[in-house]
Order: sequence, then structure tokens, then C-alpha cells
Amino acid sequence: MTEQASGAHHPQPRPRSTGQPSTPLVEHVTGAQSLIRSLEEVGAETVFGIPGGAILPAYDPLVDSSRVRHILVRHEQGAGHAATGYAQATGKVGVCMATSGPGATNLVTPLADAHMDSVPMVAITGQVASKLIGTDGFQEADIVGISMPITKHNFLVKNAEDIPRTIAEAFHIASTGRPGPVLVDIAKDALQAQTTFSWPPVMDLPGYRPVTKPHAKQIREAARLITQAKRPVLYVGGGVLKARATAELKVLAELTGAPVTTTLMGLGAFPDSHPQHVGMPGMHGAVTAVAALQKADLIVALGARFDDRVTGQLDSFAPHAKIVHADVDPAEIGKNRAADVPIVGDAREVIADLVQAVQREHSEGHEGEAAGSRYAGWWRDLNRWRETYPLGYDQPEDGSLAPQQVIERIGQLAPEGTIFAAGVGQHQMWAAHFIGYDQPATWLNSGGAGTMGYAVPAAMGAQAGCPDRTVWAIDGDGCFQMTNQELTTCALNNIPIKVAIINNGALGMVRQWQTLFYNQRYSHTTLHTGAGGATDSREAKGTRIPDFVKLSEAMGCVALRCESPDELDKVIQEANAINDRPVVIDFIVHEDAMVWPMVAAGTSNDEIMAARDVRPNFGDNEDD
Repeated sequence: MTEQASGAHHPQPRPRSTGQPSTPLVEHVTGAQSLIRSLEEVGAETVFGIPGGAILPAYDPLVDSSRVRHILVRHEQGAGHAATGYAQATGKVGVCMATSGPGATNLVTPLADAHMDSVPMVAITGQVASKLIGTDGFQEADIVGISMPITKHNFLVKNAEDIPRTIAEAFHIASTGRPGPVLVDIAKDALQAQTTFSWPPVMDLPGYRPVTKPHAKQIREAARLITQAKRPVLYVGGGVLKARATAELKVLAELTGAPVTTTLMGLGAFPDSHPQHVGMPGMHGAVTAVAALQKADLIVALGARFDDRVTGQLDSFAPHAKIVHADVDPAEIGKNRAADVPIVGDAREVIADLVQAVQREHSEGHEGEAAGSRYAGWWRDLNRWRETYPLGYDQPEDGSLAPQQVIERIGQLAPEGTIFAAGVGQHQMWAAHFIGYDQPATWLNSGGAGTMGYAVPAAMGAQAGCPDRTVWAIDGDGCFQMTNQELTTCALNNIPIKVAIINNGALGMVRQWQTLFYNQRYSHTTLHTGAGGATDSREAKGTRIPDFVKLSEAMGCVALRCESPDELDKVIQEANAINDRPVVIDFIVHEDAMVWPMVAAGTSNDEIMAARDVRPNFGDNEDD
């Protein structure tokens, strides 16, 4: 997922690093005041956090600040995921704050999540006083060392005068090149010390020079391959969203006439409703998307990283395809699949240059057959697979709710521009398949890390950043029990997210694997029994521990329950009409529903199952 540049929609405020204002800003302040002033100057609007001993000095000036809104969360993991959701929805840098020791270590999961998904985020942590560092002082943890593998960069600040420069550098690094999380750990005595605040600081980042402009020769070679290919595919990842390159992508796709597949992190980069969109690829991707990559003679990868969920068994992935790989991070090119044409650059600039180069190829008569006739056999194959293996689901015979139907209707009844955040598991894949994403930054997800508990705090962050939009969190009953305490944060801070709990009484995706690969031995995946054994959820349907309706009401939410298809639309419409507080709906769904299609872990994409015991036969390409 080569995710790069500075966000999905909005220009990212940049700290000024060159030139001087006519009247330089100079103030005599504490280090803590310097920190808050620095956050104001770089354009930070919202900070999610929890105070504690080492970071406490930074909280005192927040009482007087009118430009930085602080949202007091209930757990530091919630702060980190909220900052990620805020960044993904707004395109701005998300900010979270925590104290030393356990406060900082509770940020490790959201830092790893943001690192895997290339999300611009700055985490600010308090550290014990400088003289205590390395002594195992109370609530000391080497968060710089701990987080080094899971951040784009991190800093330890011991001197108050370094705070403005460090904050400016942190925001610059987080939001440029391939975005990612940056951690700033500040010793308590640096926050307490007297210092002079001066803005703008002079950034000192030798060696940090992200390449954004692609090489013209590589662009020309890529255009030549595109115009000569008979079975091309545009393989689009989240980097296109981060580069705000969706308009350019649509031009390129329509110019070439090639099919487009968007990864889990790239949903919304190209309209799902567009006739050239063939779906999401991967382990639970659409059959047509998986087949397109397997049968392609050219794959143009734009802001994608050939991760294992897409490729399946790597040595059998796309065996006949040449590869054009464009990525702002040179480390991704050739990491998993060798590239015939490597292109390092910002996805927006790469795609814009490709459009011009392809147009030149056409005008110079190098394209051979017209794309329409050259791709005729290819599109016959693609359309045959689309018609033969469409996405779908069966209604349960007992009249209970199909989880796919629940999610599909939420998407169909949602207001225009609704943002959807999903947890991880079966509901995540159903939300990817059965909600249409025609606009960028309307799908928030933990793709690389696959973090359970992501949805509620990420939705909270998105709603805080986009208060005029509707935000739905699609969560499972397992995920919901990890971070639902942030509903209290939402209720107290006028953040009216809507949460759909897809409640099948089990850890659904793990249970699906136990069904398929462990002879239906349901070890410790049933959530409503203490034994952890194979109790059928239907036997305990009335047990409901916890009762999500009562729990949500106790946290200040409107809470509803839906158990019948007849109630479905009414309940969803009721939730959509409530905008003054959070709404939670407990959807009691059938426990045996499975996610299809599926490629079993470690197998070839050629082994994809469209449904249980249904293995598509892709056959030969019509133009072979």
C-alpha cells in the first residue's frame, strides 16, 4: 500500500521551514506551552489523549488554548485509532497524546496499524525526567526503542528549545513522501523548563528527500507496455487515495479501457459503480478481480504493494504478467514481485504523466489495434466471470437475519457521503463487498495490521474531523468488546457516530476457518459461553452477556436491537434520523454465514472458491 503525499482530500498545512515572516513570533514560555503553540502553528485542530504524570505539564496550557481541541478518550488505544480515523477521513495529520510507561505502550497497536497502512499521524508521549531515563523510574518505558520498527521516525526530546523544531519536523515527515506515524517522546523536565518559543523553526532533516517526480524514461516505457498489452489490469492501492489522485486515475482508466481492481485499502479510489471496475482482489476478493490478475499480461500497480493477502502463494501469482510498479516508497518496488518497469514517485504525478505518455503513444500511432478491439476478448472473459460468479449471499432458512443483508441495507439507506469504518473479520469483508464506494475517503479500515477494535474509535476520529458527515462503524461482537468504551467519549463530546454490531455470538472469521479447516471443532470462538467450547449460539440466544443494548445505553447512547428482516429498514432509518448522540444497533444475525469468495492461506489464487465446493474454472483467455 504505497500511501503517499499528504492526505485524501485536503491540503495539509505545512510547517514553514524557509524564509522568515516580517515579524518573527517569539514568546517566553514553558516547554509545555511551546508544545501547544507548536501544535497550533502546524495546523493541528484536534488531539485525542489521556493525561498522566509525565505528560501532565502539557495539559495545563490546553486549558487556555482556543485553537486545539482535546478529546479525552477512555483508553490510549482509542486515542491512536481515533487519530488514524481522523487522518483517513480528513487527509490531515492525526494527533494523539499519552503519558509515559503504560500510556505510551498502549499506543503501540495503533502506531503499528498506522505504519502498515501509511497513515499520517503524530503521537506525543510524556517521558520521565531526563535524569531518570535509563534508571527504570516509575512509569518509564523506552517507547522510542519500542516503537522504532513501527514508526516512520521518532524523536526523544530532552531540551525545551528543541520542541518547536521537532514538532515541525514530525508533521513534515508524517505527511510527506509515504505517510506514516511519527512519535515524539518529551521528557517531563523539558516540558517544565522555561524556554523561548520562536516560529517558524528551521527544520534540519538531512537525507530526507522523498522523490515525487517520476523518471520520464520509465513513464515512456510503461506507456509503451500499456498500449501493447492485450490483457492489462490497473491494480490500485491506498497510495492513490493518499496522493489525492482519484481524478487522474479515472482519466487513465478510461483512456486505456483497462479493467481496474482496487485493494481493500484502495476502495473508493475508483468508483465501484464504474463499468471498468472488476472488484477487490485478494483472499476474499471478487472472483473477477482475482482472475483478472491471474490471467493478465500486464499489471500496472499504482500505490499498491503486492501484499500476501492479494497475491496468495507468491510464486504462482500472475504468472504471465509483466509488471509496472509505481510507488513513492522505493523499498516497496521489487520487495515481493520483481518489476519490469519500476517507477518511484507520487501517485498523482505518476498517473498524470502516464496519461500524457499514453496519449502521445496513441497520437504517434504506436498503439496498434484500437484498445476496444484489442481488449475485446479480454472483456468477454471478464464479463463472463462477472456474470458467472457475482457477489451474493443466501438468506438463512430459519428466517433470521443474513449479516450481508444487514450491511448491504445500511449502505443503501445511508445518506450521500457517509463514511464507513469497519473492524476486522467477516463483517469487514462483507462491508468491503456489499457497500458501494464511489467516493474517496469513505472507507476506513485496518488493512495491514488487521486490528480488532479499530472501528469504534476510528469512526469517532472521523466524525470529530467531519462533523457534518454521517459516520457508520460496522463492527463485530468480538471487535466491539475491545474498544466500545469510546462510546462514552462520543456521548460526552457530541460525536454522534452510528454503530452496527453484527452479532453472531462468535469470533466469526476464526469460526469460519474452524468450519473449513478444523473439522468444525469450535475451540474458544463462541463469545457468550464461559466454557469456550462448541456451544451452539442458538441454544444461548437469550443469554446475551453482555447485553449490548443495556451496555450502550449506560454509555449515553441510543440503543436498538434488530432480529428480523422485517425490522431491518425501520431500525436503520431510525438510526440515520438521530444526530444528537451516538446510536448503537445490535443486529442478531445467523452464526453460520461465511465470507465468499475465499483463497485459503498459503494457496494459489487459482484455487479460489466462489462458494463452498465451488471452484471457478477460468479456462483459457479468448485471445490466446
